[in-house]
Amino acid sequence: MPAAAKRSIGQVLPLLKSEFPDISISKIRFLESEGLVAPERAPSGYRRYSEADVDRLRYILRMQRDHYLPLKVIRENLSLMDRGMEAPTIETPAAQTPAVTSNPIGVPEAGTPAQHPRQPIKLTRRELIQVSGISEATLIELERQQMVLPRRGSLYYGREALTVCVVARKLQGYGMDTRHLRAIKQAAEREAGLVEQAVRPQLVRSANPAQTLRDVSQLVVHAHAALMYTLLEG
Repeated sequence: MPAAAKRSIGQVLPLLKSEFPDISISKIRFLESEGLVAPERAPSGYRRYSEADVDRLRYILRMQRDHYLPLKVIRENLSLMDRGMEAPTIETPAAQTPAVTSNPIGVPEAGTPAQHPRQPIKLTRRELIQVSGISEATLIELERQQMVLPRRGSLYYGREALTVCVVARKLQGYGMDTRHLRAIKQAAEREAGLVEQAVRPQLVRSANPAQTLRDVSQLVVHAHAALMYTLLEG
């Protein structure tokens, strides 16, 4: 590609914005600092991005957004692609055609494994901020309220922490902050206590207590969502 066809970082940003509204120049520079993309440098020192660089950025951002892959895994996939090999195929449930079912809201049957089991994720604190798009100040407040915590006995954050951070960022756009999330957390604590107390006799007899808790929790979450919609639309 001729040098004239290469773009500055300011020209790359609008190319990505339509698909990734949260992208910023600082995030692109962060991905470069992590060695995931390496644009050429003009004699003046400015970055010059080729079409291949822009495609590489799209791949990285899609892996973060759609699959919550940590940067370490994305880096390994890119390394395979750079060597002419294929990266591991990652199934995207949302891209599949849903089957017609008599269970339209997707309430799982008890004891039935999830149709698309989610792979565990492992994020450093820095990666959590970058992937979720929240500010460090917001993360500090979520941690202070104990709504986001590293995995037990670990310095890494899992899928639940990422989910709370993403929700917190999106709720900010609707005028809801950590005070509102604290009320949601308190409601979740009450529901968790209710579930634990109600199913305790079942747990004693269950061959897989953890699965039993997951099944009941999923049912409670679906009931909670349905009741919320009913109340708000009424």
